[in-house]
Amino acid sequence: MKISILEWVTIVIAIGLVIALEAINSSIEKLSDFVSPEMHNQIKTVKDLSAAGVLISAITAVIVGLLVFIPKIFALFTSR
Repeated sequence: MKISILEWVTIVIAIGLVIALEAINSSIEKLSDFVSPEMHNQIKTVKDLSAAGVLISAITAVIVGLLVFIPKIFALFTSR
């Protein structure tokens, strides 16, 4: 099961994007809590949108992983 350089680059970018967006999401949440410690609907919306960005990037990373690995796993089981 050989993974090409392009596949590695795609996987690393997808993982890096999830980690980077999680760091941005955490920063937005900490800043929001600092600016407005009490519950505020607009702050909640900002936090929710930030978390949605992380979720979308994580789903995309899973899709990338499936696109790269499923054909290889399938070939591994069908080649015998």
